[in-house]
Amino acid sequence: MDVGATRDRIREQALALFTDRGYATASLREIADRVGITKASLYYHYPSKQDLLVAVVRPLVDRWREIVAEAEQGRHTPDDVRRVLLQCVDTMLAHRAVANLFLRDAAGMLPALAPLLDDLVEVNNRLRDWLAGPAPSQVARIRAVAVLELLRAALTAGATLGDVPDELVRRTLLESAELVLTTRTAA
Repeated sequence: MDVGATRDRIREQALALFTDRGYATASLREIADRVGITKASLYYHYPSKQDLLVAVVRPLVDRWREIVAEAEQGRHTPDDVRRVLLQCVDTMLAHRAVANLFLRDAAGMLPALAPLLDDLVEVNNRLRDWLAGPAPSQVARIRAVAVLELLRAALTAGATLGDVPDELVRRTLLESAELVLTTRTAA
């Protein structure tokens, strides 16, 4: 079997088991059994349970970093803001399984995700700053923070709005984010 395919299967099964049973409760033996490999083989691919958890979450963080880097290279026009917001929503919808894992077992996982937390905070701050725009007012900065919170709803939409189609979630969150960023305040 291809090493890359095996690593993918391990991550898929780990995500499923971590989501079903919680990170602390799930064992590497169970993950290996689900994949059809020995525990020793699993250790070859991922030396620890923490390494495996980081590998499960890393694609979300990496994609988030790519979006922010692309945004920072571009301008801050309404079309660019819309494009970035859409990429953010699509990324969050694509990684909802990871979000469900956080909803189920955030307290148990946070210490294990320490290697990613600084990265995540830094990327989040950069996106917030970009969304606020050049030379932002205090109101623009508040709105950027509000938009990031609003976008996080895409991650939990499956758990809280299971019967709502992704396309409706996508369209509604994008529209709401644009309204938050562009609504004028009364003088």
